[in-house]
Amino acid sequence: MKAVVLLRGVGSVGASLLGLLVLTFLIGRVMPLDPVLAIVGPDADRSTYLQVQQQLGLDQPLAVQFGRYLLTLAQGDLGRALLTGNPVAADLARVLPATVELATLAMLIGTLLGVPLGVLAATHHGRWPDHLARMLGLLGHSTPVFWFGMMGLLVFYAWLGWAGGIGRIGLAFEGTVPTVTGLLLVDAALAGDAAAWRSTLRHLLLPAAVLGLHSMAYLSRMTRSFMLVQLSQEYITAARVKGLSERQVVWGHAFRNIRVQLLTIVALAYGGLLEGAVLTETVFGWPGFGSYLTSSLLLGDMNAVMGSVLVIGVLFVSLNLLADALYRVFDPRAAA
Repeated sequence: MKAVVLLRGVGSVGASLLGLLVLTFLIGRVMPLDPVLAIVGPDADRSTYLQVQQQLGLDQPLAVQFGRYLLTLAQGDLGRALLTGNPVAADLARVLPATVELATLAMLIGTLLGVPLGVLAATHHGRWPDHLARMLGLLGHSTPVFWFGMMGLLVFYAWLGWAGGIGRIGLAFEGTVPTVTGLLLVDAALAGDAAAWRSTLRHLLLPAAVLGLHSMAYLSRMTRSFMLVQLSQEYITAARVKGLSERQVVWGHAFRNIRVQLLTIVALAYGGLLEGAVLTETVFGWPGFGSYLTSSLLLGDMNAVMGSVLVIGVLFVSLNLLADALYRVFDPRAAA
């Protein structure tokens, strides 16, 4: 029985990823972008254009093109990127750690601020802490991220000099940190280079805080909603009647019962940060996954785009599977 469930799960994941690739491939082919023209330039003659088109296989029917792509993909080859001339897998391995580092710190900021803020709002429902939390959530959710980013650079970089500006590390340290994990903060620590570590942290904190504010807004609203439902339950009234402290009632009972729901929210929010940090990476000159995907899409580089989309799909599936596994840790009834 478990084997059947496992096979169904694997088949569902495979079908979802295949559908994602088909949809991305078709959209890429109907976009008014010509990757051949991007390679040969607008002044190339017709024969050169046709020769490059044939080399790329773009003269074949769409079904043939997609079939060839699946065959190469089955061999673990994501193709070669037109933008850089490198294998797509190598490009993704280079740019993805930068986004993971940024998104992870942003998620930590958003969770550590958003969850307590949501609990505070729920426990003070209808009073000024609740109104303040809702106002902060609305501000963080509705304000464009690029505006937050530019204002952050203006205040904390240009005026106060606290932030490190654009990029992942200061120019004086470019290329001096040996690459081990691709996460500059970790690699600088492993190398024992305190100056490079501080420079990396100064460059990382501001864009992570900008992204974290949006996560905080979302997580605080969801936490508040979940907590309000729990605080209205009869078991909460019974706990108070027994003489338990408010801290025990809120954190030991109500919050304990929303942890499983929050896991899914946090996992999905983290996945959204990994693939949706395009504007933040653009404003801060962050050489990450979002910038790479955007540049490839504008060029019509479908090998890079489809490789990136596949990575996004795998990340979301992996995060969902991780959330399901954690369900069973925090709520044994889910395994029944």
